[in-house]
Amino acid sequence: MTLERSLRGVAGFFILVSLILAYLVTRKWLLFTGFVGLSLFQSAFTNWCPMMWVLRKIGIAERSA
Repeated sequence: MTLERSLRGVAGFFILVSLILAYLVTRKWLLFTGFVGLSLFQSAFTNWCPMMWVLRKIGIAERSA
C-alpha cells in the first residue's frame, strides 16, 4: 500500500471513529473530525500532512514497487 492510499485510509478511519464517538459519547468529538478535515484541506495546497510524517516513520513506502 502506498503512502497516499494509507493516508486516505487513516483519515477515513479517524473521521468514522470520531463521528461514532460524537454520537455515543459527546459532541466534542466533532472537533477532531474538523481537525482531520482541515488537515486534509491544507495538505491539498501544501502537499504536507503530519500523518504522512508518521506513516513514513513506520515504514510505509512512497510508491509501490
